[in-house]
Amino acid sequence: MAEAGKLYVCSTPIGNLGDITRRVADTLGMVDAILAEDTRVTLKLLQHLELATPLERCDENVIRRRSEAVIGRLAAGENLAYVTDAGTPGVSDPGSFLVSAARAAGIQVEVLPGPSSVLAALVASGFYAPSFYFGGFLPRKNGEKTALLEQLAPLQAVLVFFESPHRFLSSLQTVSMVYPDRLVCMARELTKMHEEVIVDYPEKLLGLLNEKQDRGQALKGETVLLIDAPPKPAGSAHIDRYSSQKDDAQHSAPLAGIDGASLT
Repeated sequence: MAEAGKLYVCSTPIGNLGDITRRVADTLGMVDAILAEDTRVTLKLLQHLELATPLERCDENVIRRRSEAVIGRLAAGENLAYVTDAGTPGVSDPGSFLVSAARAAGIQVEVLPGPSSVLAALVASGFYAPSFYFGGFLPRKNGEKTALLEQLAPLQAVLVFFESPHRFLSSLQTVSMVYPDRLVCMARELTKMHEEVIVDYPEKLLGLLNEKQDRGQALKGETVLLIDAPPKPAGSAHIDRYSSQKDDAQHSAPLAGIDGASLT
């Protein structure tokens, strides 16, 4: 019986093709075929890398019905790569379904990390919090959007969402009503020629974008919306848990000698 192949989940550039990793490039040239969200987009990347690996369409409309056949090919010994148009597959896209099916079938899955618009936008915003919450795309309906943002209000974290350019202004309007006093960041076209990162209060950012739209400068490209964490409650202080645990251990645990005996 042939040894099973492996599914390689490959991160691709979010804009600048120079951000492709050597490991991903080598893998895309080694596999038997590449399953791509949009073969036209991935073809440009392969041309940049001077690769001729066969491409097969595997977008959200076909990935579920093709997954059984894909798993069969992997089980028969093929090595396959899965890529989306940009970034890391499986994050707010159906690639997670294929990964889950492969693992359930005992197929090896190897994730090759790389560019991430979430992390790039988070760093570019300058927002600081102990954690961040990534919510994927915001709901389309205003009521659901408002309910979600209100639910997340107490969270001590930076909130990060994807949003399409034609819905961004509407979503920002909702944010301005729920979080009028929190800074927000719009990060769009990251790593591309027209990269733009703006940090301001939602009402001011909304006014700026409306002015641009009135001048015919409509938003374009992939956009990340970030909302700063709420201010810490008065009197709260940062606690170094590691330091306190270390101090507790030093006071409670006996010191060990060279021969392992306790020094008490």
